[in-house]
Amino acid sequence: MEQPPTGAGLLEGKTILVTGVLMESSIAFHVARLCQQQGASVILTGFGRGMKLTQAMARRLPVEPVVVELDVTDQEQLDSLADRLREHTDRLDGVMHSIGFAPEGAFNFLEATWEEVSTAIQISSYSLKSLAVAAKPLMGEGSAVVGMTFDARYAWPVYDWMGVAKAAFESVNRYLARDLGPEGIRCNLVAAGPIRTTAAKSIPGFQAFEDNWDTRAPLGWSVSLSEPAARACVALFSDWFPATTGEIVHVDGGVHSTGQ
Repeated sequence: MEQPPTGAGLLEGKTILVTGVLMESSIAFHVARLCQQQGASVILTGFGRGMKLTQAMARRLPVEPVVVELDVTDQEQLDSLADRLREHTDRLDGVMHSIGFAPEGAFNFLEATWEEVSTAIQISSYSLKSLAVAAKPLMGEGSAVVGMTFDARYAWPVYDWMGVAKAAFESVNRYLARDLGPEGIRCNLVAAGPIRTTAAKSIPGFQAFEDNWDTRAPLGWSVSLSEPAARACVALFSDWFPATTGEIVHVDGGVHSTGQ
């Protein structure tokens, strides 16, 4: 893929917090890489067994970033996040939410239990509010929250309660845009087409998306390319979208426009 132009970067002098860097195929990994290429300082988060993966991926970035611990279901870690980040920066210009999880049972719509569903909603939806509030003390005028979604207007094959969680996630984004807008903080989402990421591998029957997306996309589609979605995230962090909030930018080859 052609590289973005070099020179003064879109994010020169900014500091971006990026969650969800687990594999080189992760959209978040490419967000972190492009943020650095565009002049930003990057801080990553990781937790639990995934922390070692995040630290390994950090070493593959152009500049190895600091990795701070953050489990978005742990209120103590959320409450202390701003103070822990102040050890490395005095502000955040952007926060990347790339977090999602649902138990396997949540991918069976009629048989899923509330325990399975509530886990999916807490981690995949409510966490957007949790992360934004935790980072808010370091954010201000011109800062941006960006999250990843999968177009929740439809009842997709196999996606089931994760689809419901994404619908809630998109609604959370709109409410955050409403409540953080007066402080100059923008909140937007990128709706990517299917990409072979760690999250995708956890979805039973993910191949149902892979098999026909390219033929339906007016621009074509590759499930192995994370960079197009990552570029959209970087653009939303930049000062080139100063009056855009509560929005969902589709990076799916155009499938959202062609009907089902």
